[in-house]
Amino acid sequence: MNYSSVKKTDSTVYKILKAETARQEDEIQLIASENYTSKAVMEAQGSVMTNKYAEGYPGRRYYQGLRYYDEVENLAIDRAKKLFGAEHANVQPSSGSQANMAATLAVLEHGDTLMGMDLACGGHLTHGMRLNYSGIFFKVASYPVRKDDFRLDYDQIRDLAKKAKPKLIICGASAYPRTIDFAAFRSIADEVGAVLMADIAHIAGLVAGGAHPSPFPHADIVTSTTHKTLRGPRGGLILCKEAFAKKIDSKVFPGIQGGPLMHVVAAKAVAFGEALKPSFRKYAAQILKNASAMSAELSKRGYSITTGGTENHLMLVDLRPKGITGRDAAQALEDAGIILNKNGVPFDDAAPAVTSGIRLGTAGVTTRGMKEKQVRQIAEWMDVVLSNLDDAKVKGKVKKEVAKLCRHFPVYA
Repeated sequence: MNYSSVKKTDSTVYKILKAETARQEDEIQLIASENYTSKAVMEAQGSVMTNKYAEGYPGRRYYQGLRYYDEVENLAIDRAKKLFGAEHANVQPSSGSQANMAATLAVLEHGDTLMGMDLACGGHLTHGMRLNYSGIFFKVASYPVRKDDFRLDYDQIRDLAKKAKPKLIICGASAYPRTIDFAAFRSIADEVGAVLMADIAHIAGLVAGGAHPSPFPHADIVTSTTHKTLRGPRGGLILCKEAFAKKIDSKVFPGIQGGPLMHVVAAKAVAFGEALKPSFRKYAAQILKNASAMSAELSKRGYSITTGGTENHLMLVDLRPKGITGRDAAQALEDAGIILNKNGVPFDDAAPAVTSGIRLGTAGVTTRGMKEKQVRQIAEWMDVVLSNLDDAKVKGKVKKEVAKLCRHFPVYA
């Protein structure tokens, strides 16, 4: 996108957009919750469909002039259902958090008990964090990971569920590097009479590409974002069994949203279409190969990888053995052109603004076409920077090497 119209209208914003384009091209993006969309997805999101309200659902709108909006939403719905093998899809949520809120409100009344993964152990804010709506409106029984290996203990989760008797169990995570056993969660939910909701925001692209087990048919409701590993626009998605469809739809609209962002829905349709192509399966498989290679390289260089490795797109690095905080590591790496985020590790004793670890993922570099050789090189550069945390010359040298590598793997050729 050349932003020619922005350039004519607002030179200040144009300069910012051009600078950000250059930053994305010249830096290595390892944030596990981010990715690069295709040009087609960006074009759809920047389309004329930003101009209209479309409150309601296809065939049941509250405005006129929406025949093409109905077409594109129905297309997005059909593609999402096909992609994930779902009975029903709602493509209107504007974010993963809103998808989770609508799904939760479809199942729970105020004061009911939900059970989700502890935020400090890799869960998400919407899984019961006390300052989030999920922790304010509902009683929460959070399940942790084991202290010895930082993995989920399904027997422990079952025991907790029997005591708490939740009406809803949420499985899924934002910082858990291992395969989630959806069948085990289904067994637990059945045992206590709970609805099972799977939040696959991080792994949706892996599920779609056959690189991670599907939550269906085990989960009653599945929520997700449409970016991250799915490589679509920033937005939300709810999939569910037909029995929950009416309640889900009513909680999205009019429950928590008004008019959906139809330009984003159009972009979702494009992204789902891309994910249905055979090439996407190769992409998902390469994400795993790259994550495994990067994890192994960092481990070889003396870094502590929580759970001992990864089975998906992300890994958590515990920096306490290196005597480095997550905040300092993330800033030093950004200075060298390597972008990731500070992140708490299970049972972290550091403040959330500081943290003892970093989280990184390989979806973005895989989109650029990088493979095992390149991610091992990136791990080497990370080690060089983290071993010379306050050395500006070292960081400057690495940044030049990073930019050189990025030029061989452009985001938008």
